[in-house]
Amino acid sequence: MSMKRRHWIIAAAATVAVAAVAWWALQAAPRTLEVAQVTRGPLVQRFEEEGRTELPRRWVLSAPIAGTLRRIDLLQGDPVKAGQVVGAIEPPQGSLLDPANRDRLLAEEQAAQAAMQAAQQRLAAAQADARLASRDVGRMRTLGASGVVSVAALDEAEARVARAQAAAAAALAEQRAAGQQRAALAALLQGQGHSGGQQIELRAPIDGVVLHRYQQSAMPVQAGQPLLEFGDLGQLQVMVQALSQQAIALRPGSLARILRWGGEGALPARVTRIEPGGFTKVSALGVEEQRTQVWLDITAPRAQWAQLGDGYRVEVEFELARRPDVLQVPSSALFRDGRRWAVYRVDGGRARLTEVTPGMQGDGSTEILSGLRQGERVIAYPDDRLADGLRVRPLVASP
Repeated sequence: MSMKRRHWIIAAAATVAVAAVAWWALQAAPRTLEVAQVTRGPLVQRFEEEGRTELPRRWVLSAPIAGTLRRIDLLQGDPVKAGQVVGAIEPPQGSLLDPANRDRLLAEEQAAQAAMQAAQQRLAAAQADARLASRDVGRMRTLGASGVVSVAALDEAEARVARAQAAAAAALAEQRAAGQQRAALAALLQGQGHSGGQQIELRAPIDGVVLHRYQQSAMPVQAGQPLLEFGDLGQLQVMVQALSQQAIALRPGSLARILRWGGEGALPARVTRIEPGGFTKVSALGVEEQRTQVWLDITAPRAQWAQLGDGYRVEVEFELARRPDVLQVPSSALFRDGRRWAVYRVDGGRARLTEVTPGMQGDGSTEILSGLRQGERVIAYPDDRLADGLRVRPLVASP
């Protein structure tokens, strides 16, 4: 081989090498991205909502009569027994009269006394007339049988008897009315500043605790005015205002857990009632949401959550479904590619666009029905800069 030909071969080889190095340098550097492995295992579908403790039933003790309430010494949270005396009400006292009204009432009482005495006299006179007319009628009936007294005269005598008896009845009624008026005026005068009767005791309706004390000091109260509220904390429930589309998936008996309630561990609970009526609630972001109230019973022993009271804030985790062994990937790895779901599968240092069929979603992972196999790796957080075939440098995602 001539020297000239050898130089050409060496120059061509050097040119190819330089071109290869330049091409390699111009290639985009591989992106370092977090990857996650396709695994099999249990998957639980659940959601969390904020709730609060509520009593399904309360008992409000109200004043049975108007009067003066004696001081209530019970405090909120104090235990009570059914039938225990928790307060007392004294009947209202008669008001004090000013001198002018007192003199007027005294005069009216004296007038009523005089009217009663006058009615008594009229009663005595009417009764005497009735007795005399009755004797006259008796004699005239005897004479009338022999034809000495006419029928007209006998009828007139009997009419006098009826009038005398009516006058006696009217006089008796006037006497009773005057006596009642006098008694009423005398009671009003004598009852000034005095109680109207014995005090009435107020008793607890249930075994429970005092939830609220509406009145404390001794003070006048009206009939029906609320005084104390009672409840049984052993019947405490949890109320959650859940999104309507989530509440549809719940059923009475669905399992749940009470989280972050202030005590140790989570408390098991069970859904007891899902209210059929919904309402609109504006979220913290200003979005209108349709929600409904879901009620739960705490199934843990009462001693475990004895510190919980009425109206306390809790968080509730609802379990919708559980599958023991499913193929799954992190939910963040899935994205929409047109009308299909897809992931970027890592194959030979490159991202490969792969269509998948997702199933149940829960706990940050999604079930994969088709498109992937156990052990394969996918991009954990794909973005719009990724493309099929792009070189990637895998970085294992943090657990």
